Amino acid sequence: MAKTKLLIVTHEMSPFLELTKISEITRQLPQAMQEKGLEIRILMPRFGNINERRNRLHEVIRLSGMNIMIDDNDNPLIIKVASIPAARMQVYFLDNEDYFQRKYVFRDKENKFYADNDERTIFFCKGALETVKKLGWAPDIVHCHGWMTSLVPAYIKTSYKNDPTFKNSKVVYSVYENCFTETMDSSMHEKAVMNNMTAEDTSMYVNPNCNTMHIGAITYADAVVLADEKIEADVLKFVKDSNKPTLAFNLTENFENFYNLYEEISNDELVSIV
Repeated sequence: MAKTKLLIVTHEMSPFLELTKISEITRQLPQAMQEKGLEIRILMPRFGNINERRNRLHEVIRLSGMNIMIDDNDNPLIIKVASIPAARMQVYFLDNEDYFQRKYVFRDKENKFYADNDERTIFFCKGALETVKKLGWAPDIVHCHGWMTSLVPAYIKTSYKNDPTFKNSKVVYSVYENCFTETMDSSMHEKAVMNNMTAEDTSMYVNPNCNTMHIGAITYADAVVLADEKIEADVLKFVKDSNKPTLAFNLTENFENFYNLYEEISNDELVSIV
């Protein structure tokens, strides 16, 4: 029997970038699933404060060289890879000189939210899916962690819905408390439209604040993980009203529950785990 293929998409992961609890979960979860026999791939941005030498990142020439279109501009995508020897896992890093080669992650040295965080998000989400296509690896489950991955569910269910790589993929979205208080560029939902999509497909992302990004992702996801104890009331209500399979927050992270959730949505047994 073929192994279940699990794609983890995240904006942070220990030991490469540790901003919030996301980094610990995205380090522990894939290893736990690998130990259960799943085949794992992990993608994240190569932010400028990730030390390439210490983490032994190197470019993957066969994957690099693509361009990601945003607002009629071509943006080169460079793919790098690093290993976690203790876990026998590889992590793929998406890099771009304009979007990621900065000393800071989402805010500048004055703590000002980057004006192009909307485009950085679009670039990462589009780039992640194009990278997986180029790998020639069709995931059964795509698990997105955090707001910067929130366009991935929309793309998989619209632009990529008939693509052989993703047409059978089930999408899980983890909602975390940590986020941002600002609103990103008001034209983000227009910039985010890609091939085989209409403006209606990104209408959930109008007024792109943190809650909007979560709600947009939940709209397109097959299942939701409440990954924090404190989730905004509007988001929590949206999750409950969606009636989608939901993994409730657990103070002690039980990865067995994740495995069961993956199995259920893979088998289309859409039963909510509470």
